[in-house]
Amino acid sequence: MTTQARLGRAPSTSQAELSHIALQLFVEHGFDATTIDEIAARAGIGRRTFFRYFPSKNDLPWGDFEHLLDRMRQYLQDLPASLPLVEALRAAVIEFNRFPAAEVPYHRQRMELLLNVPTLVAHSTLRYASWRQVVAEFAAARLGVPEDSLQPQAIAWTYLAVSLSAYEQWLKHDDADLIALLDSAIGMLDTTFDSRSSR
Repeated sequence: MTTQARLGRAPSTSQAELSHIALQLFVEHGFDATTIDEIAARAGIGRRTFFRYFPSKNDLPWGDFEHLLDRMRQYLQDLPASLPLVEALRAAVIEFNRFPAAEVPYHRQRMELLLNVPTLVAHSTLRYASWRQVVAEFAAARLGVPEDSLQPQAIAWTYLAVSLSAYEQWLKHDDADLIALLDSAIGMLDTTFDSRSSR
């Protein structure tokens, strides 16, 4: 027995595809003016199916963020223990933000929204907290201190702030290299927090 092929547009089958479709609509009509029904219709899926991929419209720009966090956590775990903490985090943050060339235009649209749309700026707090947790977990394990203590939390907040500052510079210039900006920004921590540099 064979199943008859579905006619019309093939439905979106991944979070990435649905996120890309939503980003295009956000650029065309604005984030606030775009509805979930419009996104689902453009993707060729029903409203109920939409919610299997994302719990809300606010989550769309993030794509499969949880998967990326899992990859970052695994990347950190796989690094040699002999690699200094600062170098390990530098490598992990840069790797986390490395995207295929085809994904870069979407990522630029994504970050423009996340950093500038008030609704998304507020929602992003939860996502940034999840990202900081991955960094704090690793730093705490390396330092032998509780995850919620000052050192790992300060490290996590610092790397987030530095990363966002690099993103702001990247969005200002179409020809900017995100990886180079991140590498340069994180590299400044080596001297900023080196007690010898203030002597």
